[in-house]
Parts: sequence; structure tokens; C-alpha cells
Amino acid sequence: MSRAVHDLVKRVLDVVAAAAGLALTAPIQLLVAAAVRRRLGSPVLFRQPRPGRDGEVFELMKFRTMLEPDPANGLITDADRMTPLGGFLRRTSLDELPTLLNVLRGDMSLVGPRPLLVAYLDRYTPEQSRRHEVRPGVTGLAQVSGRNAISWEEKFALDVRYVDERSLLLDLRILLRTLVKVVRSEGIAAEGSPTMPEFLGTATRDA
Repeated sequence: MSRAVHDLVKRVLDVVAAAAGLALTAPIQLLVAAAVRRRLGSPVLFRQPRPGRDGEVFELMKFRTMLEPDPANGLITDADRMTPLGGFLRRTSLDELPTLLNVLRGDMSLVGPRPLLVAYLDRYTPEQSRRHEVRPGVTGLAQVSGRNAISWEEKFALDVRYVDERSLLLDLRILLRTLVKVVRSEGIAAEGSPTMPEFLGTATRDA
């Protein structure tokens, strides 16, 4: 199958799956939204610019899991701001459900390299930047191979491997492995952090 045909078929499957997922999870999303509104206040959704395919920026949507930064009350780091509800949503990946809207709109795919911060764009090596040759995904090869329990460099190597080896069969395998990872709550956070430390650049780390 050519890359063009693969991308077209994948996009059709993404639209069908995202639409079905949004419909099926609508009651769950309403409950989560109500819980977030009660425990964390407004806004219910976390929105942030993220780079997509070819580095084009879009607005990522997820359920909020953290309190707003408030240095006066000691809410500075991710660990300070993470709430019990937020931890539960992350462990179960329920915070990711609104991201299906990004898939439906074409910003993302179900499977692909995770969209990271815009600030990271200038920190990638040329090889690492190849992760932006495809649409970012809700899940990906790096997520089922360790998620936040592996280093940034390992993640990016897996992202580029996905770009080179992508196929519908590989996507299916990643989706099935994702279900297992979610059930087992594996790789949610890096050691000593509720999420993942900031990526400062491979060249900076090696200096």
C-alpha cells in the first residue's frame, strides 16, 4: 500500500472511530466534566497550543487534571498542582477523551507521536524533528513502549521508528497494547514526577 493510500484509509478510520468514540463516551465525559467542574472549577477543559503535522500548531483539548499555578499558596510544580481526581483521570486516561475532537477535526490521529509543547520545536535534533512528518496521535509506539517511564531520547527514537514503519497493522497493534497499558496503569509518570520532566534538548543534556 502506498503512503498516500495508507494516509487516506487511516484518515477515514480515524474519523469513523473518533465519531463513534465520542458518541459512546458522551455519558462518561459528562460525568467527568461535572467532577472536574466541582473539584477544580472552571475551565473544565485544558486547552494548549501543540505542534501537529509539519509543525503546524493546533489547540489540544483534554480534561483538566491540575490546579492553576498559584505561587502564593505553594502551587508551583506539577506535583503541587496535581489533584487526586487528576491523578485518577490520568491513570485511567479519561482525561484524554476530549482529544477525540482533535482527531475528528484532523489535528490528530488515533495513533502517532504524542503532540508535545511548541517550545520543544527548537530543541529537537533534525532526526527527532521527523516525528512531525505524520499527524500526532492520542497514543503511539512510545506510549506502549514505556510512556513516561522511558527517557525523552528513547521516546523520540520510537516516534521516528513509527514514522518509518507505519502501517494499519502496526496501528492496530498499538491500539490493542494501549488498552492493556491503560488497564494496568503502566508508565503514567516518570520516576519522581507526576508527569514528565521538561525536555531541554538532547544537545544540552550531552554538553
